[in-house]
Amino acid sequence: MQSPTLDEIQSTRRRIDSFIVETPIWHWRNREIQQALDPHTQVFLKLELFQHTGSFKPRGALSVMLSLPPEALQRGVTAVSAGNHAIAVAFAAAILGSTAKVVMPKTANPGRIAKCRSYGAQVVLVEDVHVAFERVHQIEAEEGRTFVHPFEGPLTALGTATLGLELMRQVPDLEAVIVPIGGGGLCAGIAAAVKLLNPACLVFGVEPEGADSMHRSFASGKPEAIPKVTTIADSLGAPMAAPYSFGLCRQYVDDLALVNDDQLCQAMALLFHGVRLAVEPASAAPLAALRGSLRQRLQGKRIGLIISGANIDPNTYFSYLQRAEPKEANLP
Repeated sequence: MQSPTLDEIQSTRRRIDSFIVETPIWHWRNREIQQALDPHTQVFLKLELFQHTGSFKPRGALSVMLSLPPEALQRGVTAVSAGNHAIAVAFAAAILGSTAKVVMPKTANPGRIAKCRSYGAQVVLVEDVHVAFERVHQIEAEEGRTFVHPFEGPLTALGTATLGLELMRQVPDLEAVIVPIGGGGLCAGIAAAVKLLNPACLVFGVEPEGADSMHRSFASGKPEAIPKVTTIADSLGAPMAAPYSFGLCRQYVDDLALVNDDQLCQAMALLFHGVRLAVEPASAAPLAALRGSLRQRLQGKRIGLIISGANIDPNTYFSYLQRAEPKEANLP
């Protein structure tokens, strides 16, 4: 397996530059975070929720789609996603003069379905994410559309690595970076970039307990699938790990952490009360891990948290805050 090089990551960043924004860093040092963690722990939020479409996903989608020949773009693209990747592919198709037909589970957040359609995508709703993968391959075969994978492949990793490149340029002396893991494409790319630029910086991947395919894959030494996704963090609900992203994670990720749905809700509440950020559950996973199993291990260090997206409808978001409030009544 060939890992991304720094030159390739930098080249990819230049290639997608006109289509994305460089998202900001927020050094979080107010009362809420100082009381929630050891006061000497320094937390830097990489605010990728401010990216076009509301998540990191355009980086990988554009990296893939900008490499397609004109005739492939003319035939259109297809994708499978619980939402963020589908939105990003719809966005990329619109700005590159292509068309998108995306497959989503019918349980997908209604706001994400609407956002896909707002970018002009055709949306096909199916029973669950396992069926969605079957359907997208059928569309690929029958309609000649190019399948833009949600997390797998060298071009996807190069796209997500541009986020790590920005982070290490913005805060070059980080001691640890915590990244949410769904299929592993985001963590694989970020981890590769971080280790190329600062090998001493630790990289941790975080999964929800109800979608732990990367944990299972690390344990067995090969990509594993899970029978069912059972977590509120639907953006992290990949049904399987895949060879390339798994390989990069094994090479560059120092360790993994698990969080449960209650911890995700509590971290969402802390981000709202402490920074006034309304994020989806996946974005709260790094903070949940830092407040949980990684707290003692990273005490007193300079830590980057990837705030990966904010595509969630108000009603669902409010329900998760309500779920957290009994445990977080005196935040932090």
